[in-house]
Amino acid sequence: MTSTLQPARAAEVEKRPGRWLALSVLVLAVLLVAVDATVLGLATPYISEDLDPSGTQLLWIGDVYSFVIAGLLVSMGSLGDRIGRKRILLGGATAFGAISVLNAYATTPELMILARALLGVAGATLMPATLALIRNIFHDPRERSLAVGIWGATASAGTAVGPITGGFLLEHFWWGSVFLINLPVMAVLVLVGIRTLPESRNPNPGPWDLISVVLSLIGMIALVYAVKEAATHGFTWPTLATALLGATALYGFVRRQLTMPAPLLDMRLFRRRGFSGAVLADLLTVLGMSGLVFFLSQYLQLVQGRRPFEAGLAELPAAVGAVAAGLVAGRAARRFSVRAVVSGGLAAVGIALAVLTTVGRSTGYPVLGAALLVVGIGAGLSFTVTADVILSSVPKDEAGAASAVSETAYELGAALGIALLGSIVTGVYRDFPGPAGTPAGAHESLGAAVEASASLPPHTAQALLDAARGSFVHGLQLASGAGAAVLLTTALVAWFLLKGQKLESAG
Repeated sequence: MTSTLQPARAAEVEKRPGRWLALSVLVLAVLLVAVDATVLGLATPYISEDLDPSGTQLLWIGDVYSFVIAGLLVSMGSLGDRIGRKRILLGGATAFGAISVLNAYATTPELMILARALLGVAGATLMPATLALIRNIFHDPRERSLAVGIWGATASAGTAVGPITGGFLLEHFWWGSVFLINLPVMAVLVLVGIRTLPESRNPNPGPWDLISVVLSLIGMIALVYAVKEAATHGFTWPTLATALLGATALYGFVRRQLTMPAPLLDMRLFRRRGFSGAVLADLLTVLGMSGLVFFLSQYLQLVQGRRPFEAGLAELPAAVGAVAAGLVAGRAARRFSVRAVVSGGLAAVGIALAVLTTVGRSTGYPVLGAALLVVGIGAGLSFTVTADVILSSVPKDEAGAASAVSETAYELGAALGIALLGSIVTGVYRDFPGPAGTPAGAHESLGAAVEASASLPPHTAQALLDAARGSFVHGLQLASGAGAAVLLTTALVAWFLLKGQKLESAG
């Protein structure tokens, strides 16, 4: 009897008082990042009209945040392990709020791209710190699974709060207001976090190696940029040279980590099939979804003619599904299996994306809403369980770097998804056969075509809009098909890589 009760007592001792209040502060940081990411899609038509970016600049505005954050996540996660996760979280949140003001008042496409890049630097401090603190606050595995589910559910809720709040602001204020909503969230996070969050760090961290930081940053940004350029303009010598630079830098980073006594990232983690499978599943899942999501708001507004607030509400089912699935994902993975939940979730997303290949200009909302709900449920199940697998794979002292790997996969997938699937949409769109008198700028983006049509005779304007919208929808169909293929393939790969993987159980 004693031997069966002892683990339970040990688990009780490890339950930190105030841990759920601390979690509420951490999810505010998640909300901050999620809202910022989603409002950009709604604001894109307005940014296009006001700043007049080219098609390439518009893609950079959409993905430079992900490029920079992907390049810095591992370095910032490791820095948090060294100087303190609370310190880097609160410092990053303060910077995130301040730089949001620069985003709001950008006056040129170049300044907007710079502001988004700087926001990526600040954002890189937030997500690894939140997951690492969860790993250190919640020692009981079942409680940690629930905490990770709440963490993921909040990120999903942010994808709903962002479009709805952003849509309301866009209908009543200028587009920059969607970035200023970060300020009150940041203020609450910092003021409450100072009092409630515990500090944690690696007691024997070793030095923060700046050479590794530079190699990681150059490697990630150069490689992703090369993929983006190849997808848009084909393989050119400058693109190949950039890809070679990125691959060389990442090779140097890996070699350096393997020889350092205290590396920024313990590369031996990738020898664990469960860890590698979870990271790969995250990367490919986001890659398959993100390009579609980036253009969905434009479809709802510029093709179907919905107001920004209405477009935000239309995307709500995805967040509702993800929230509900995230809260039960840990329990489902323990009752069935990790690979069943992850692979099943990914397959559901793939099937929903396949349905969206049938979308047309006048597709009814029941089809769109049902597909988005399934996407949310599948993604909520998969992301929550893979995050739990990754956190459970490392000692709590290394939680920041491991969390950063998870977030890097997410951000890298988002950048590649926008670059590759977004380039499919953009490439198909640019070739639309406009009527005589169509301005050259109308071929840069659908927002530019809508703006150009306002200065044309009614008959010509309507012909331009019909051609542009038809071409945009065709590109969206192809991107949905490509995304579906990626997700279904990922579901199959995850089924094999996650074989035998289990979540920790209490006691």
